[in-house]
Amino acid sequence: MKRSANRHDPHVPGQRQLRVGELVRHALAEILQRGDIHAPAFEGVVVTVPEVRMTPDLKLATVFVMPLGGKGGDTIVAAFERNKRFLRGEIGNRLALRYAPDLAFRLDTSFEEADRIDALLRSPDVKKDLSR
Repeated sequence: MKRSANRHDPHVPGQRQLRVGELVRHALAEILQRGDIHAPAFEGVVVTVPEVRMTPDLKLATVFVMPLGGKGGDTIVAAFERNKRFLRGEIGNRLALRYAPDLAFRLDTSFEEADRIDALLRSPDVKKDLSR
């Protein structure tokens, strides 16, 4: 695929979106690691931030979060939503961006989806088709 074709495709994130998304992800991971969020939902829970997707104008960051072990995901997302204003301010202080992006939190289900696909690939019907 030609490089110029990607530039106008709204579904393919640009280099700047990817870079800023990684900066936001690292800032959030550092905030979590330091324990800067004081909420009961985070006590004793390890939370990962596997991905942050930025809108093309860099004003909205969709943050995908996942508690280790996958239990209590909805509680963690709700706790992030309650602390959204604090987190946005912290990100604004840590990153040299014109605007601190608004944050939207989503539960990361990519691991569950990968497990589902893996189970499908191990199913007898697929194994039978692959052995032909």
